[in-house]
Amino acid sequence: MVPKALRFWFVFHFVADIVFAAPLLIAPELFLGMFGWPAVDPMTARLVGAALVGIGVESLLGRDAPLESFRTMLRLKILWSGTATLGILVTMLQGGPAMGWLFFAIFASFNGIWTYWFLRLRAISQAAPALTA
Repeated sequence: MVPKALRFWFVFHFVADIVFAAPLLIAPELFLGMFGWPAVDPMTARLVGAALVGIGVESLLGRDAPLESFRTMLRLKILWSGTATLGILVTMLQGGPAMGWLFFAIFASFNGIWTYWFLRLRAISQAAPALTA
């Protein structure tokens, strides 16, 4: 019942999260400095890294879960990516570093992907009873 493409996106999301989480946890000043951040709070950067690990690893572990687990994870992913997108946008409008627009685009794209799949799963679930009637 869960489309293979959605399972793929969960694995892709795991990889993307870990690619960013590892340097945020290990060397946040160096990593964010490469993107033009003038000042880095290592604790905040590491908290973001920890959130990425949690969401990313659960994406990998949950890739073979039943439909209801996907709905739950999609809600979490929509909330996380949506509020992150809004927070990044506010920061950018207040003069954030130019590379912040890249992070804005990444989070906004993932928010669109997760919203699409959440709505698609809802449509699949609503159509399923009609198919068996």
